[in-house]
Amino acid sequence: MRKIKFKNIAILLSAVLFVSCGDDFMEPDSISTFDLKYIYSNVDDARNGVNAAYSYFNQDAFRSRLSNNFCGNTDIEHQTGWNSEGDRHQIWNLKANPNNRDLDIVWSNAYRAIRDANIAIKGITDSGNLEASDAATKATFYQLLGEVYTLRAYWYSMLIYYFGDVPYVTNAPVAGDDFYLPKENRNKILTGEIQNLINIEEHMQWADQVRFGTEQVNREYTLGMIARLSLQRGGYYLTPDLRMVRDADYLDYYQLAKTYTSKLMTLKDRELPKDFRKIFMDQVKFQNTVNSEILFEVPFSTNSGDVGWNIGITVDGGATAAHSYGSGNNYMAMPPTYYLSFDSNDKRRDVTCGLYKINTSFKKEFVNSPLNISQGKWNRADLTTPPGSSSAKSTGINWPMMRYADVVLMFAEAENELNGPTPEAQNALKRVRQRAFDETTWTQDVDQYVLSVSQSKDSFFEAIVDERAWEFGGEMIRKYELIRWGIYSQKMQETVTDLKKLNDDAYNGTTQYPDYMYWKLDAAGEFIVLNPDTKVAAAPDDTWTRVPFLRDLGSAAGMYKDWVNRDWENYIDKGPKPGVARYIFPIPVIAIENSKGTLKNDGYGF
Repeated sequence: MRKIKFKNIAILLSAVLFVSCGDDFMEPDSISTFDLKYIYSNVDDARNGVNAAYSYFNQDAFRSRLSNNFCGNTDIEHQTGWNSEGDRHQIWNLKANPNNRDLDIVWSNAYRAIRDANIAIKGITDSGNLEASDAATKATFYQLLGEVYTLRAYWYSMLIYYFGDVPYVTNAPVAGDDFYLPKENRNKILTGEIQNLINIEEHMQWADQVRFGTEQVNREYTLGMIARLSLQRGGYYLTPDLRMVRDADYLDYYQLAKTYTSKLMTLKDRELPKDFRKIFMDQVKFQNTVNSEILFEVPFSTNSGDVGWNIGITVDGGATAAHSYGSGNNYMAMPPTYYLSFDSNDKRRDVTCGLYKINTSFKKEFVNSPLNISQGKWNRADLTTPPGSSSAKSTGINWPMMRYADVVLMFAEAENELNGPTPEAQNALKRVRQRAFDETTWTQDVDQYVLSVSQSKDSFFEAIVDERAWEFGGEMIRKYELIRWGIYSQKMQETVTDLKKLNDDAYNGTTQYPDYMYWKLDAAGEFIVLNPDTKVAAAPDDTWTRVPFLRDLGSAAGMYKDWVNRDWENYIDKGPKPGVARYIFPIPVIAIENSKGTLKNDGYGF
């Protein structure tokens, strides 16, 4: 495997640079100018310095929180939060308090990552190597600079999504500086970070030019991040008085999104791989490809990473199991409304939604409840080398940060917002759908479908909302999309309404969908479902096992399971303002106390 080796880099760099790793991110010790000049005097040591900023992907703040665990509930991924006061449950239930340890972990690690990025930026820009006479040295240092700017922009994007206005730290820590910075307007931060990426991207290298390919920040990813941040900047956000608004200049940022997605599609276009499942199987098999679907993925080593442990197909393991793949669970499930929203011909459905689990006998069986549909894109049982019967975390499976299909759909969205469903926007949508359907059905499932949704700007936007759900289910970016579109609460209400209708229709005998599902293992031991999306009166023979599907949403028409009623209620009408999802969380109490009165939790109904 080719992996950026960031294990222990943070420890090494902290020792060399004399930077404090205490809880008070605002007041680290001053860096040593001499040591900084030494580190950034040569390519190898500079690479290690930049890797310090990567190292925070290997902390719980990212690998089990920002990457997936923080990202529910949405209309396509969800978890129950009201049945516990645990830290993650508070977050799922939109009722986290300032003492929430998970929030503190994310806040602290985000600012440590930003601090180390700022140190690297200063070291690189002061080194003189951006003006080196040796072309290779100059190119490498520009690439390193682009990497840390992009990493810093990612962490600010996340801080803004979770905390709103936050301190904007852009300088390396120097003695005598004012470390107690107030909150800065979120859109000013995004504007600054976008401009930094615009300034650097042309100096960066493509994934096929850098040593670690897509396991390293590259020009493709930075171009994609310009677009993603621009759509965030041009999108809606929650104000302290609980209104969803967007700034008057939002179209300028849709134009930036169009410009930079178009730039990537012009300079470094590639076909979308025809095999949707293989995109994620390559991650499980540790296959790193360039000029393909993945633009950048977090490179976990074989003793790190939580993919396949708290996200993916459920695997029952342990010391007495008949297999050595260990145990994996799924913190986020797919609601039946999402599963049934797929077209029957859409190849992405059975990759994205796992209707089965793997038991201790190493056999597949039905998940037994519509509450337990898992993210099927990753399965630890597909690892080439079993990690051990008692293993759980640390699968080594990489996490996708951005795919090329995302770029294509961002282009379609931006073009539609600016000019309506033009042929260019329609063709971009078609590119993504063509991969999802067999070529024999393209006339109906691609061409006619796209034509039908292209009658207006609004209908095309709704199609983009749907397509991004079908394409990226389980990749945990839906929350951020619903926020920037300003439809978070609306989609939660639609989900609950549709779940209740599915239940009522099942009990009233009027559903076309499976009230029960019938499953079995075929002769080859493969899990198959007789009626994945249709109602049948009975199985053809007794080799099939019947399990309740829609009938497990409630006990009768009008009688719903608690999770249907309660999992989304704080996103709809039980939060501080009905019709508004209060997705902003309070700044951790430790950060408030250490700010010397500069920061406080005000607004948002806190």
